[in-house]
Order: sequence, then C-alpha cells, then structure tokens
Amino acid sequence: MNEVPKRQIRARYDDGTVTVYQAFRPEIGDPAVADGRWPEAFSVERMTWIKPSFRWLMYRSDWARAEGQSRILGVVISRRGFDAALEAAVLSGYKPGVHASKAEWQRALRRSPARVQWDPERDLDLRPLPHRSLQLGLSGELLRRYAGEWLVRIEDLTPLARELHATRDAALLPPERPYPMPPGAAVRLGAA
Repeated sequence: MNEVPKRQIRARYDDGTVTVYQAFRPEIGDPAVADGRWPEAFSVERMTWIKPSFRWLMYRSDWARAEGQSRILGVVISRRGFDAALEAAVLSGYKPGVHASKAEWQRALRRSPARVQWDPERDLDLRPLPHRSLQLGLSGELLRRYAGEWLVRIEDLTPLARELHATRDAALLPPERPYPMPPGAAVRLGAA
C-alpha cells in the first residue's frame, strides 16, 4: 500500500478543468447554481477560500449544516487558472526551510493575492487523517479571474452532501486523485 504524502493536492480534475468546493448561504449559492455565474452578493473585495477536497469541506461546513454554509457548490474552473493561483500562492504561515527568513516570507505574503493552508484531511466521520489537504485563498486580481474567466460551471452538491452525511457511503464521494502541482510550487508551498 502506498503511503499518502503529508501534503498533497487531491482533486477531481481532467485535462482542462479542476473542481474546487465552497459552501455558501442560499442567497449566494442558489442564484450561482441557477445562473451558472456568481451573483452580486459574491464579494470580490475580500479573500475567498477554495478547497479541492470534498471531505475537508464537509468538515468545514458540518455536512452543509453550519450557519451560512448550507449550500455546497462544486466550482469547475480551468486548470490553467488553478495552476496560476498555485504559482502565485504563498504559505499563510512562516515555515523554516521553505522560507529564507521570516522577513522574506512576510514580504512575499504582502505581495501575493493567494494564500495556501494545509489542514488535516478528514475521513467520512470527519476525523482528522495523518495527511493534509490544501485550502487556497484568493484575493484581488486572482479572485476576479476565478469569478470570471476561469469559471466553467457551478454544480449544486448540497444533495450529495446530505446523502453522504446520512449514509457515509464512500462510493458516493467525488473521485479525487493526486493533482500535479506546477513546477516550483510544491517546494514553495511546503509540499516537497
């Protein structure tokens, strides 16, 4: 059996797209699904966090039951856009060995419109696993591109979240596999 690396992006993707997950209140989620684009209530003025791990979002949203997170969306975006965000991203916390110094990390963080956090992946009972899952925060120009040019479609996965909560049937999980990080990003993001 192959051991899962401590930090690895696992995602649902194909040659041209990658699916990331977000949870919203109905005022954002319902029109996003109905119109296939983000409504005015979706703010591009503050950082938004996207997750390629469905199980991690189930933990974060408590199976679509958390206040303000009752609509689970699968946001299909271009791989080109996702890779651009990874290339621009900086770890949200200082990590010796990845950054030359704390000051260098702070400078990079101030300049970057993207942040990466590695949080414990979850099993279907939402217990932490020994490996970590990516969260990617987008702001500024990257967030505007995510909401516009990178967007392919928006899927309503709320019924799936509810069914998984009721059954814990792993066969229902969106198929996720290791995602090939852009050159240099794995080292810069502490995944190498």
